Amino acid sequence: MQRCEALAAIAAGRQESPVGSVVVLDGNIIGEGIEAGKSRQDITCHAEVEAIRDAVRNYGKDLSGATLYTTHEPCILCSYVIRHHRIGRVVIKKAVRYIGGATSVYPILMANDIPVWGEPPKVKFLEKI
Repeated sequence: MQRCEALAAIAAGRQESPVGSVVVLDGNIIGEGIEAGKSRQDITCHAEVEAIRDAVRNYGKDLSGATLYTTHEPCILCSYVIRHHRIGRVVIKKAVRYIGGATSVYPILMANDIPVWGEPPKVKFLEKI
């Protein structure tokens, strides 16, 4: 989580939302990302998506053995990407009201009724919801 917080500080310094994420496999960071939607003028450049893109470039599409760490709860968009790549575990520092992929009324991260995705990841919040 320390690396996520350092990445979030970089994002904040660039006038982005202060979000940082890493993908870890076998104790090694295989992908990392910072929020970049404003600077890239692309709404899909969330820290979680950027970390997953980096992990896919470095490791491949099947991330089922990986853990995603992030400073903020993945939104609905990011949750879809997490599920698509079958990330097995997600560790979240802070919940996000209304658009969070686990705590909102659209819990894409937790859905277990979409057969092509398989089982949802194990999700852990570090701060109380």
